[in-house]
Amino acid sequence: MSTAPRPDAPRRVPATAAQTSAEHPWPVRLLTAKMTEYVNRMPPVWVEGQVVQLTRRPGASTCYLTLRDTDVDMSLPVTAGTRLLDALPVQLEPGARVVVRAKPEFWPKRGVLQLTAGEIRPVGVGELLARIEYLKRVLAAEGLLDPARRRPLPFLPRVVGLVCGRASAAERDVVVTARRRWPGVRFEVRQVVVQGPDAVPQVTAALAELDALPEVDVIVLARGGGSLEDLLPFSNETLVRAVAACRTPVVSAIGHEVDSPLVDLVADVRASTPTDAGRRVVPAVAEELAGLAHTRDRLRRAVRHRLDVEGDRLTALRSRPALADPYRGITERAEQIRAGRERARRALSVRLDRAGDEVRHLSGAVRTLSPASTLQRGYAVVQRADGHVVRSPAEVSPGDRLRVRLAEGEIGAQVTEPAGETS
Repeated sequence: MSTAPRPDAPRRVPATAAQTSAEHPWPVRLLTAKMTEYVNRMPPVWVEGQVVQLTRRPGASTCYLTLRDTDVDMSLPVTAGTRLLDALPVQLEPGARVVVRAKPEFWPKRGVLQLTAGEIRPVGVGELLARIEYLKRVLAAEGLLDPARRRPLPFLPRVVGLVCGRASAAERDVVVTARRRWPGVRFEVRQVVVQGPDAVPQVTAALAELDALPEVDVIVLARGGGSLEDLLPFSNETLVRAVAACRTPVVSAIGHEVDSPLVDLVADVRASTPTDAGRRVVPAVAEELAGLAHTRDRLRRAVRHRLDVEGDRLTALRSRPALADPYRGITERAEQIRAGRERARRALSVRLDRAGDEVRHLSGAVRTLSPASTLQRGYAVVQRADGHVVRSPAEVSPGDRLRVRLAEGEIGAQVTEPAGETS
């Protein structure tokens, strides 16, 4: 059974926004009425921003301006009385940073939220410098200003990325200087707004685009000189953090030597001017050729010096006696060997003579003590038949056969008398 409400049934309107649904929505007039009621309850608020558009018609009592956030692409329309702008100490121009005390208002017929200014105060240079100094301390505490983070530039980049203003002198200075030093250098140029409220998002987007290109080896961020207000985008926190986050080395060439935006402190290299950046990103052909010629000369002189030294050493070696008379050493050794052999021969001869004398002496002693020598003197050796030497007559009996050894032979004998008897 269908539960859809009848066409003639009264429509129920939810009391709050949380109670609305597809079956029970709010009409536009109710939503705008509630928004108007809510906005009207809001008190006046102080808000800071940058004036990007200012419309002031002659004779009109109301001026219209657009107040934009300094970091992101957000803006609100603001209405202000003509006398309020006339009372300012300086004339309000687009690009100026202001603090506005305004009451939010919602216009239901157009669905527009705008601010009605009751007071406008331009942000002075001193206050801007104080804010920059505070941001500098914050970045230093995070380590983004540490010199150890800085990367060296490549010796010869394949492609140089360049972020600069449209048809600017900074672009010309970088490109002309770099090509004068190295004619073959290639550039990938991104022309953007470098001043005003659009500078930060455009420069940030160009940096990200160049950083994503693999052939880009270094990025140059260049802008000519200007006032503190003109260079404020390059001290913006969003842009400074974008430079610090780049994977590609970044060269900051913002303003002149005296200018020092915060982007100089986080970049890998700070160039004093765009011209100086052109000198830093590429080497000079003339200087490299001169250095190469100088190195070749030094190498040639070093080789010649080494050859001279080695030639002198070779001459000294050739003049030595061993090389002047190569056989001298052999001759000396041969003489030493011959002398040694002669000494050995003489020593051996003397030794043999002494040994011969000793042999003859011993031979004479042996002959003197020999039994044969005794026999030569007329003695004889008497032996029994069994070979026993007879030393006493009692050792033999009559009839025993004896052998008598003489100096020149032996004879046989027989005992005929008893022991102790003599003939």
